[in-house]
Amino acid sequence: MSSSRSEYDTVPKSGALKLKKLDHTIKKKKKKKEEKRILDAPNNKNGQGDVQTEQDIEDAIEAKIRERNPLMNKTKAELRFIKQQEKIKEKWIIEKASKTHKNRVEDFNKHLDNLTEHFDIPKVSWTK
Repeated sequence: MSSSRSEYDTVPKSGALKLKKLDHTIKKKKKKKEEKRILDAPNNKNGQGDVQTEQDIEDAIEAKIRERNPLMNKTKAELRFIKQQEKIKEKWIIEKASKTHKNRVEDFNKHLDNLTEHFDIPKVSWTK
């Protein structure tokens, strides 16, 4: 019996099985602070270089803001289109919220009654 016990001595004793679905130890990646890194960068140039680096910093910050806010890169027509889509969606939501289930069923039944006979299931038989 002692020989069988020694076979299991090398097995690690880590406790319960670790399943993928139950593993809740997923760590989120930290976001890098690009703006702080750019602002904290040492200036290697003289007086004129400082002005240029400040402009570079402002351009970099503005580029980051554009990436975060996609509406800044849109044209006037695209912005109008987005606003119109939002209005239509809002109107549709209000319309859907105003009807009860019973009203929707009644409207659907009226719609089915108004359809032509073409959409009905044809009667299939060998004799008339």
